Amino acid sequence: MLSISEPSEFTILVVDDQESNTFFIEKILNRYGYNTFPAHSGKDAIKFVEDECPDLVLLDVMMPDLSGIEVCEVLSQNHLAQNIPIILVTALVQPTDLKQGFDAGAYDYIKKPFDNIELLARVNSAIRVKENNRLRVEQEKLKTFAATIYTANYQLVQPLTHIRLSINALQRELKKEEISHEIVGKKLNILEKSSNEIIEFLEKFASIKNPELTDYVNNLKMIRF
Repeated sequence: MLSISEPSEFTILVVDDQESNTFFIEKILNRYGYNTFPAHSGKDAIKFVEDECPDLVLLDVMMPDLSGIEVCEVLSQNHLAQNIPIILVTALVQPTDLKQGFDAGAYDYIKKPFDNIELLARVNSAIRVKENNRLRVEQEKLKTFAATIYTANYQLVQPLTHIRLSINALQRELKKEEISHEIVGKKLNILEKSSNEIIEFLEKFASIKNPELTDYVNNLKMIRF
């Protein structure tokens, strides 16, 4: 028996203008724990994807208002839906038909009439790939964050070290019976310069609106300052 990992977390939109078809597919998927929602037109499918962002779309090709190909084209241009795999459920399986579907943004297809095991296998595969991609993106984000924090720390350590050393030097100087104004002036200049460097860096960091990534080390990326 096919199984999936934590199926209740995954939502599948089933799109077909025939309610009996969506009911049949939902029944199969519900049996294996998937959360499903039906849509009976291309327009309803697009609205649901934009509002709810499901994990997968099972999409009939031949529909009266918008065809499955047209729905694919619309969703592939929507940045909110670009990472949602779309499986076409179709009787049109000639090479030209399949090319049209893949060119429109489909991830896979299931031939009508379909076998229940094949349906589940293709759904499981699409969900697995989507989850792996999501985990990979999250890991890249964490690595980028770590590299950025490390670089930010490096940028701040030097001026902070200068500030600490200058304060220690001033404290020693103030304990002397005769204070050297020259030394005090030099240390105050260092304090001012180092403080300005920190302020300038923090202002630059706070002004980042659209972060650009740059190469760091070991194939890591970091935010460009």
